[in-house]
Amino acid sequence: MKLIIAIIQDEDAGEVISNLNKANFQVTRLATKGGFLRAGNTTLLTGVEDDKVEEAMGIIEENSKSRTQYATLPSSCGAMHGFILAPIEVNIGGATVFVVDVEQFKKF
Repeated sequence: MKLIIAIIQDEDAGEVISNLNKANFQVTRLATKGGFLRAGNTTLLTGVEDDKVEEAMGIIEENSKSRTQYATLPSSCGAMHGFILAPIEVNIGGATVFVVDVEQFKKF
C-alpha cells in the first residue's frame, strides 16, 4: 500500500477530488492559505494499493494546471532612491506529489 500526498493549487482541488472520487479513490483534503502570491494550496491524502498508484497519479496530473500570475515585489534602487515595486511573472499551479510506502494500515 502507498500513501499519495499531492499539493495542488486551490483552483484545481475540486476537479482533482471529483475525478479521484469517480475512480473510487478515498481522499482527505487539507487546505492552507497562500503566501505572497495570495494563492492557496490544497494538500490531498489518499491511500492506494500498489497497482493503483499510476492511475491516481494520472488523474492528479491531468487535472492540475499550471498558470501564470503576476506578483509585485519591492526592489531596491539604492540608498538615495528607496524602493520601487517590481512586477514579476511567476508560474504557479501544477502539482507536487509524494508517494510514500505505508508500513502498516489500520482502520478503527
